Amino acid sequence: MSGRLPPWFKKQVPEPRAMAGMRALVGGLHLHTICESALCPNVGDCFSRGTATFLLLGDTCTRNCTFCAVKKGVPGPVDEDEPDHVAEAVREMGLRHVVMTSVTRDDLPDGGARHFARAIGRLRMEDASLTIEVLVPDFAGSAEAVAVVADAGADIVNHNLETVPRLYREVRPKADYLRSVELLRGVKQRSDRTVTKSGLMVGLGETRDEMLQVMVDLRGVGCDLLTIGQYLAPSVGHHPVVRFVPPDEFEEYGRMGREMGFRGVASAPLVRSSFDAARLYAEAVAGQE
Repeated sequence: MSGRLPPWFKKQVPEPRAMAGMRALVGGLHLHTICESALCPNVGDCFSRGTATFLLLGDTCTRNCTFCAVKKGVPGPVDEDEPDHVAEAVREMGLRHVVMTSVTRDDLPDGGARHFARAIGRLRMEDASLTIEVLVPDFAGSAEAVAVVADAGADIVNHNLETVPRLYREVRPKADYLRSVELLRGVKQRSDRTVTKSGLMVGLGETRDEMLQVMVDLRGVGCDLLTIGQYLAPSVGHHPVVRFVPPDEFEEYGRMGREMGFRGVASAPLVRSSFDAARLYAEAVAGQE
């Protein structure tokens, strides 16, 4: 497929001063953001609004997912001071809703679960009223690691299924669909009060029926929030974009998701799992009052 983007992807050029200021703040604290590491198309919007999604455990992933722009290879040592650095960044940015994710660290015995828990605990010490959202890897299926994160006190635990089961071998070769679904079940079983969330991409070659079945599977394990966005290939070496899904189909997915019982659904071409996360959570909570 041609690399030309359809007209509904037009975005304003980000303000250079805001971009430079955010990069200076994050870099000065030896932090990384998924916004830049994953080449998110919304990075200008987020940085201009003074928000970002922190990328824990370095910027190098041990997996080889073919959709992802994050650097792959052998990671460096874990920065044990990283939770303190995140807390300082949150203070400087004045964030009220904090989103943290990580690279996948299959080289660590617990996949980085305890590091997530330390970061959550540090933020709670900083300000108990913060809303904390974590987007976690699959921890290689470790129920113990999932329990560590689930018990750490985050308000939202997100784990993205990313795509339909048929495409896992091509798109997420070291992941397992059922393992990811069970992670979300495990979080809910540890604490029914914890909001669970997942994200899907379209345009990778999935069918509508396959997408709807994934949504059914997510509701089957009590998943509360869902994001659906268009896949954009980071380079010609990544999985190709098979199709640009038009906005009306995203609207249909959103409507069907809400009918299935998701407390909140964000479905549009430029939706990403952490973009505008505070609003999706707030709308879902308000809907339950």
